[in-house]
Amino acid sequence: MANDPPGGGAATATRPPDPGFDDPRGTSLLVRVQHVLHANPILGPLAVLVLAIVAFSLVADRFLAAANIGLVLAQVTVIAVLALGQTLVILTAGIDLSVGAIAVFSSIIMANLATGAGLPGWLALLVGLVLGTAMGAANGLLVTRLKLPPFIVTLGTLSIFFSLNSVVSRSETVRGSDMPSIMTWTGTAFSVGEFRITYGSIIMLVLFAVFWYALGSTAWGRHVYATGDDIEAARLAGIRTDRVLLSVYLVAGLVYAIGAWILMGRLASASPNVGAEYNLDSITAVVLGGTSLFGGLGLVLGTLVGALIVGVFRNGLQLAGVDVVWQGFAIGLLVLVAVAIDQWIRKVRA
Repeated sequence: MANDPPGGGAATATRPPDPGFDDPRGTSLLVRVQHVLHANPILGPLAVLVLAIVAFSLVADRFLAAANIGLVLAQVTVIAVLALGQTLVILTAGIDLSVGAIAVFSSIIMANLATGAGLPGWLALLVGLVLGTAMGAANGLLVTRLKLPPFIVTLGTLSIFFSLNSVVSRSETVRGSDMPSIMTWTGTAFSVGEFRITYGSIIMLVLFAVFWYALGSTAWGRHVYATGDDIEAARLAGIRTDRVLLSVYLVAGLVYAIGAWILMGRLASASPNVGAEYNLDSITAVVLGGTSLFGGLGLVLGTLVGALIVGVFRNGLQLAGVDVVWQGFAIGLLVLVAVAIDQWIRKVRA
C-alpha cells in the first residue's frame, strides 16, 4: 500500500515490542510478579518485613527476645497511628506535612487544659480530640474550597501549628506527674505471656482494624479510592469528591489527635520540642507499606507493616552496633527502593 513504510508491512510492525513492563512476551516471570504485586500490594512489604526479622535474628541474639519485641511495638505505635492518618490523605493523591504539628499541638492543648485550666482529664482529652479534628478540617477546607495543592496547604499549616504550639506551651514541657492519670494511661503496659504491651498499642491495632473495614467495606472507602485514582472520573461518576476530600482530612486530624494522646503516654509528658521527624517518618511508613504516592492504591494494613519495617530496621541495626548515621542511610535507601517499585507496579496494564 502507498501509505506503508519503506520495506513493506504495517506501520505498527516497525516498532519492536518493549521487553520491559508491558509486553507479556518479555520476562514472563517478572511480568507475573508485577501483576501479583499490583493486585496484592501488601505482599511486597510483608516479604521485606519477614526477611528483615530473619536477618536481624541471625545477626543479634537478643532481637527475638520477648522484651525486645515489646519494645519495637511500643516504639512504632505513635508513628503507626500518625501514618494511618497520612495513609488516608495519600490515598486521595495528597500529602500531609502537618502531621507532627497537629499531634504535638493537640498534646500541648490537652495537657494545658488539664493542668492550667483545671479541666477534668477526660474533658481535656475530648477538647483536644475536637481541636485536632478541626485542624485537619482546616487543611481540608483550604484544599477543597480554595483549590490549593495539599503540599502547599499543609506546609503552611505546619508552620502555623508549630508556632501556636510554642505560644500556648511557652516552650515548657508538662510532666506526666502533673496531669490526670488518664492523660498518660496509654503508656501503661500489661503482660501477655512474656510480652509487655501498652494500651496505646492496643488502641493502635483497633484503629487499624476500624479503617481496614471502613476502606474495604463501605461506600466511603470506595469513594476515597476512586477519588485518589482519578478525581475527574470519580466526579463524573457522581461522587462528591470535595466532600470525600474534606472528610479524609477531617478524619485524619482526629487520628492525629488520638496519636497525640498515645504520644503523651509514650513520653509520660507533653513536650513542645518533639515531632520534627514525625512528618517524614509517617510518609516513610506509608510508602514502605505499599501505598502509592500517586493515590488510589494501597492498604492501611500495609502502613502498619511499613511502620514495623522501620521499627525493625532501626532496632535491629542498633542491636547490631551500626552507627545511627547509617541507620538513617538504610531507611532512606528503603524509601527510594519502595518508590521505584511503586512506579514499576503502576505500569501494569489492565
